Amino acid sequence: MFKNFEEMVNQAKTTSPKIVAVAVADDTPVLDALKKAEEDGLVRSILVGNKANIERCAQEVNYDLTNVTIYDEPDSTQACHKTAQLVADGEADFLMKGLVGTATLLRAVLNKDYGLRGDGLLSHIALMDLAQLDRLVIMTDGGMVMYPDINQKKQLIENAVGVMHAIGVDLPNVAPLAAVELVNPDMEATLHAAVLSKMAERGQIKGCVIDGPLAFDNAINEEAARHKGIVSPVAGKADILLVPNIETGNVLYKSLAFFSEMQAALVVVGAKVPVVVTSRADSFMTKYYSLALCKLMAEFKKKK
Repeated sequence: MFKNFEEMVNQAKTTSPKIVAVAVADDTPVLDALKKAEEDGLVRSILVGNKANIERCAQEVNYDLTNVTIYDEPDSTQACHKTAQLVADGEADFLMKGLVGTATLLRAVLNKDYGLRGDGLLSHIALMDLAQLDRLVIMTDGGMVMYPDINQKKQLIENAVGVMHAIGVDLPNVAPLAAVELVNPDMEATLHAAVLSKMAERGQIKGCVIDGPLAFDNAINEEAARHKGIVSPVAGKADILLVPNIETGNVLYKSLAFFSEMQAALVVVGAKVPVVVTSRADSFMTKYYSLALCKLMAEFKKKK
């Protein structure tokens, strides 16, 4: 288990670089992150997009493209399809979103011609390094699945558990979040949490411990859980925070990003390869940490 991103990156540096295909790579912050990731031995890059714009953006961050493969494809949709094809052909290990909409890239990833579609649900993972905690925590899903039903929440958990396994947490604790800790028939999130907890207990969700409903404070803070008299294997020790809907996840992530010392790595999982999906508002380091996480995920899949 990594206590912080520094430990995660150090582990990612111990193996040979993975190859990332970047869709619509003419974006300065993306190229800046790729430059650092290449210098640190995390990745080698294949850039797809408007070549003239890529070269201009690279100059702004002193990124030497001498040994970097560039495919000149000015059309954003075609650039996304090219990156998916590169992964399908085994020329790249995973993908990264550049200056293009997430939906455009994921449509290419899910195109049946490339064989990258997984068996389940695509979901958004925010792996967070919070200064107040001694562990990395996942929050899902604040970016893709809007109002998940119970089956979708099961898949969200399974996707997040897979990421936790890839970073060395063999039996992560999952907290389905709600506003209260008791099951309330009028609050759907509490009902879902109770069902998911029982499903894990019965072996229907494997590789983790689930207990809920839990409110955010007693999911991550043991003192808050003790103060409320909550007896739970997860309370205060959550590794995965399952939010009830996209609004909750979006507000939680942005609140932590702007009002606490949080670093994050953001990926979309559920396809056969991970996809680095960050927004333009995310920092250069978020993009860098996302590359490190995807490298570890690719290494883990190779070992399985």
